[in-house]
Amino acid sequence: MNEAYFIALLCGTLFGGQPEQVHDFTYPGGAASIRTDCENGNRVIEFGLDKRSSLDSLQQALFLAEITGKEPVVVLIDTDGKMGRFEWRIARAANIADVPIRIIPAELTEGDGAGG
Repeated sequence: MNEAYFIALLCGTLFGGQPEQVHDFTYPGGAASIRTDCENGNRVIEFGLDKRSSLDSLQQALFLAEITGKEPVVVLIDTDGKMGRFEWRIARAANIADVPIRIIPAELTEGDGAGG
């Protein structure tokens, strides 16, 4: 299961949000856009697996919060049942930045009733 699976499964049901919302922004060199993983009326939520590729989740959540004026939240999906080095780094940085972080065990989404 990849990050997109967890976003599709959890964004609406757990956070009451919509996935993949696009926001335009300008910067000194021009204009661009960025997508949220999940967004509701109050929060922008960035998902990540417990892997190196998720180290940017906090930066994305903070940047999206700046653009939208909403609270940033980071959600990590724990795929191996332990607090590994990447979860630790992201959680410590989120705590320093005062960004709520939720770590959700992947096995909670498994089984016949998951997501429906």
